Amino acid sequence: MIDYQQIFKILTLLVVSISVKSQHLTPQPVEHSAPEATIASDQNAAPNSIVRTIKQDQQGNFWLATFEGVFKYDGQSFINITREFTPTRFFAAMIDSQGKYWFGSIGSGVYSYDGSSFQQFTDVDGLAGNNVTHIYEDNQGKIWFSTDSGVSLYDGDSFTNYTTKEGLPHNDINAIIKDRKGLVWVASRGELSRFDGSGFTRFLQNDGQPFNNIRSVIEDQDGLIWLGGQDGLWLYDGHSMQQLTTQFVGYVYEDAQGRIWTSSKNPQKPGWVVSRYETDPLFTDSLSATAVWEDEGMTFGITSDGVDGVWFGHLSGACHYDGLDVVCF
Repeated sequence: MIDYQQIFKILTLLVVSISVKSQHLTPQPVEHSAPEATIASDQNAAPNSIVRTIKQDQQGNFWLATFEGVFKYDGQSFINITREFTPTRFFAAMIDSQGKYWFGSIGSGVYSYDGSSFQQFTDVDGLAGNNVTHIYEDNQGKIWFSTDSGVSLYDGDSFTNYTTKEGLPHNDINAIIKDRKGLVWVASRGELSRFDGSGFTRFLQNDGQPFNNIRSVIEDQDGLIWLGGQDGLWLYDGHSMQQLTTQFVGYVYEDAQGRIWTSSKNPQKPGWVVSRYETDPLFTDSLSATAVWEDEGMTFGITSDGVDGVWFGHLSGACHYDGLDVVCF
């Protein structure tokens, strides 16, 4: 059986061996003007390689971080907005509370975009590492970057970096969130930990064993923490934990209706499946899941379409599920 997880890791991560210690550095970003992108009249301009993250802005446009660049989709046409100035492969995307776009790359750090020009930040500017796999804005407007060389916190002026030297269990970071209690959850390819502002504490399973290789962590509308990774899908209510599935979970997402969507290995047959969970597992004996798409390859980056469906990425493009059917571009 093909090990898609191993293939994905080889494709997406350039290993950086030097850990960057905690520091405050003022970046000197590089600016790039936005190119005059060519707008295609059909789907031929859609990305046809790995689409890792998809986000929707307030205007209804979708932004895709792909291995061919960053694409904007307005509902009719795809535009590659980075093609003219960089061949960089992009992995992460986030739209902050000020409407600024952030794009994490493999090997070239992170780019911010204000709608007309780009600024690039790398380890030279203070970023912990140049492979940026996840971007998160907390309730104070600070930006957290997951890199394979530690965590970077950006306050708008400078970076503060955290690595194993500051207590992180592992430097290769998959995801970060800050919960409503103020704890920062840091999911890595090693153990899962929480940061209280002064130090990192490992977060353990019910039997005292560590969580390893958590790929996705979210806090839902009710304050419940969902964890997806090597050990399946888990739910934490602040007091106790439940393991809901055992198959590998790559991505967890909650839509505006409170439904939970996951990308995971298919428990029924080889391959991957995008699933929607309708039932609150805290109040039922069984978890109700609907498989909306199945494929041999991995799927990533689920996001709502603003109606009843979702967009998600996979190894050779992007797909849209409208609540009934799936169309892939």
